[in-house]
Amino acid sequence: MSHEPRIALLIDADNSPADMTDEVLDELAKEGVINIRRAYGNWRSPHLSAWAALLHDFAIQPIQQFDYTKGKNATDAAMIIDAMDLLYTQQLDGFGIVSSDSDFTPLVMRLRANGLKVYGFGEQKTPKPFVNACSKFLYLENLRRPEDAPAASPSDEPAPTGAPVGSSAPKNAPTRADAKTLRGDTRLVNLLRKAIEAAADEEGWAGLGAVGQHISKQASFDSRNYGYAKLSGLFQAIGLFDIRTHGKVLQVRDPRAAR
Repeated sequence: MSHEPRIALLIDADNSPADMTDEVLDELAKEGVINIRRAYGNWRSPHLSAWAALLHDFAIQPIQQFDYTKGKNATDAAMIIDAMDLLYTQQLDGFGIVSSDSDFTPLVMRLRANGLKVYGFGEQKTPKPFVNACSKFLYLENLRRPEDAPAASPSDEPAPTGAPVGSSAPKNAPTRADAKTLRGDTRLVNLLRKAIEAAADEEGWAGLGAVGQHISKQASFDSRNYGYAKLSGLFQAIGLFDIRTHGKVLQVRDPRAAR
C-alpha cells in the first residue's frame, strides 16, 4: 500500500486571517492527509471571535494560550513546543504553519533538518526569512478566490481604459507581476535559469515539469505568489526564455545556452 503523507496543521490565530481557512486546508489536502489541526491563541479575546466561529466547521482544535505578560505573544512559544512534541511523538511527513510572524523561522529550519516538509501560509507582510525557510510558502492574498473578494461599491474607482463596462478588479485580488517586475527579481531569474540548466537536454530544452520539480527541491517557490496560476504563465510573462510544445510536453530553454 502506498503511504499517504501525514501533515500537522498549526495555526497562529493571533497573526492569521480566519476567512482563508478553507483555502489553506484545500492547499494542504493536495500534499497529504491533515491528521492534526490546531489553532493557538487566547480564545477569551474578542480579537479571535472570527476564528472561534470556524473551529467546529473545519474540525480545528483550539489551544488556549493566556497572555501572561502584556505586550508579549505567548502563542509562538506554545506552537513551537507543540511542534517539537509532535515531531518526536507522531509519525508525520510534514507541517503546515499559518502565520505572518518570522519567529517561526528557526522552527521551520529544525523541522526541515529532520527531513519533513513545511508548508507556510502568511500575508504579504511576512518577513522573507520565514518565507524562504519553508519548503513551500504561499501568500494568503494570492490564494483568495475572486468570489471571496469584496464587491466593488459605486464609489470605487472606475475600471481601467479598455476593461469591459461595469468591471472592476477586486481590491483583494492577487497582484500579477508584470515582465519588468519579474525580470528585475534577480533571485527569481537565477532560480529559473539554474533549474532549466539542471533539467536541460543536449539542445538546452527542459520539460516544464522537470524544471518545476528541480525548483521545489531547492527553494520555497510558487508561481501564484507572483500572480500566475501556473509556472507556464510565469515563463510566458517574464519573456526571457524560449518556449515550445514538444509532443505533449511544454519545454523551456534559456536562449543564452543556445548560442
